[in-house]
Amino acid sequence: MEVAEAIENFSLRGIAVPAFGPTVLYGTAIGAILPVIALTARDLGATVALAALIITLTGIGSLLTNVPATLITTRFGEKWALVAAAGWCALAMVLAATVQVLWVFALAVFMVGMAGAVFGLARQTYVTEAVPLHFRARALSTLGGSNRIGVFIGPFAAAAAMHFAGTPGAYWVGAAAALGAGLLSLTVPELTVHPRRPGRRSREQPQEEVVAEAPTIGQILSGHSRTFRTVGIGVLLIAAVRSTRQAVIPLWAQHLGIDPAQTAIIYGISAGVDMLIFYPAGRVMDLRGRRAVAVPCMLFMAAGLALLPLASNPLELLLAALLIGFGNGIGSGIVMTLGADFSPSPGRPQFLGLWRLLSDIGILSGPGILSGVTALFSLAAGIGATAVLGLAGAAVLWRYVPKGRPSAGAGGAAASGRPPAG
Repeated sequence: MEVAEAIENFSLRGIAVPAFGPTVLYGTAIGAILPVIALTARDLGATVALAALIITLTGIGSLLTNVPATLITTRFGEKWALVAAAGWCALAMVLAATVQVLWVFALAVFMVGMAGAVFGLARQTYVTEAVPLHFRARALSTLGGSNRIGVFIGPFAAAAAMHFAGTPGAYWVGAAAALGAGLLSLTVPELTVHPRRPGRRSREQPQEEVVAEAPTIGQILSGHSRTFRTVGIGVLLIAAVRSTRQAVIPLWAQHLGIDPAQTAIIYGISAGVDMLIFYPAGRVMDLRGRRAVAVPCMLFMAAGLALLPLASNPLELLLAALLIGFGNGIGSGIVMTLGADFSPSPGRPQFLGLWRLLSDIGILSGPGILSGVTALFSLAAGIGATAVLGLAGAAVLWRYVPKGRPSAGAGGAAASGRPPAG
């Protein structure tokens, strides 16, 4: 009865500012600098190859920080992890704007990736804990959509600043937005329950009242190995296809000889479709189950990627890009939602840190596969290989993501390494 009443009284609007506001600002910070990282590296004397490597440092920084992020979040709580990550990101932006030395700039880009791992884990853990299960997918889809909105706003804000301050203006926008995300994170209410760390017990608390200790990373990895080997592979494939889609549209446009302005418009329209449908997708996940969105997400992206090499003019390219954008948009929040469904409590930050590690491996490996197949055969073959990854992801998710809505005992099922009941 109490659970039903809590669900009835819950509203996403009630947590909108503390839960989603920092994410919009943080996304704005990242979106502001993404278009200019390579340009800044080149201006500081980097070769084209080295500039490309520096771009990947955000992903590498995130990959290497996912596991430490769990320790930070568990030790200090979600609120202060968000504040610290935003502050670290702002510091990195200031370094990039003020110290015109290539290795310092590379370090700053790496620091942005580190901050992203902590911020992403803390915000996902917070929303997962704060929102009832029956609203979870909508909340996490909105979280993903909030980040998309910020990334969409960022380049426009950076362009305005660069008109007056040159390229460093983009990093000043990033610093201001990251600082704003940190300040807004101070309004995030503390979660009432946190798993206790091993060996820590207040003197006032009787031994029998001590809650279960948070498991270690090793215990989570061994206890949930089946989940990581099954649904986790599907998540890795989602991330690989998503990261590759950002490169293939402009690359195929260049292959067709489409001018940069038209390419930007096509990419922007696709991104707009992607950004606008996150909430309906989350509602479908809550009402029909995760598989009802996870599988179509991959099938639509795979179809768009398969059609892309067949495009011979801007209109056909736009249609393929729209299909890819729609597929990615309906999958907004799917990785976070699946992670939340399978994560145990206590041990949620540790599980989600490993979950994000799988996603980051996919983010880095997707473009690598595209590059390798393209070098060996052709760009069309590379795009086709990415489409095959999408089909493989759809098959894995169909096989291992439970059908129907998750039950209230999903966390308990996850804790035992079994899929949540559908």
